[in-house]
Amino acid sequence: MAGFNEVRSQSVVLAQTNIDTDQIIPARFLSTTERAGLGKNAFNDWRWQADGSPNPAFPFNQPGNAGRQILLAGRNFGCGSSREHAPWALTDLGLRAIVSSEIADIFRNNSLKNGLVPVVLPEATVQALMQRPDDELVVDVAAKELRTPNGSAFSFPLDAFAQTCLLQGVDELGYLLARHTDIERYEATRHAR
Repeated sequence: MAGFNEVRSQSVVLAQTNIDTDQIIPARFLSTTERAGLGKNAFNDWRWQADGSPNPAFPFNQPGNAGRQILLAGRNFGCGSSREHAPWALTDLGLRAIVSSEIADIFRNNSLKNGLVPVVLPEATVQALMQRPDDELVVDVAAKELRTPNGSAFSFPLDAFAQTCLLQGVDELGYLLARHTDIERYEATRHAR
């Protein structure tokens, strides 16, 4: 995972509430432990029609939304099971940030471990942003704020450790491994006593 200070992008809107992890990545696609390639199955049952052709009404299939890295989602995004495949699929789809008024705790934690920034803002703010998906938004990880083109800035919660991991592009294990020398030095002095 690559570290980053900010995500600068227009957004894709999925206004539905209670989008659960089975809608994000259906269970039939969970037989892999590989992250790459899961994006093609993200929102599978909404993105594809019965004959396998793209559903033209689904936002991720609309040409104007190609390459957008911010998802504006309805309340209670990522509810349901704890599958880590959900943030894997979303990052493989190209997303770097999810903005909603409520993001399920387990999904939020899994997202942070996989380089996907969960941005929780008041419902009225999210609804206003949904009305202007073509505005270029900036999700600033270092400042813990979302900025709009008109100069508005909205703070969002992000604990210090998760922020450090996102900025450095590491998960918890990567964070510890980067301190391997310090840990060995501590262990050596501790055992010497």
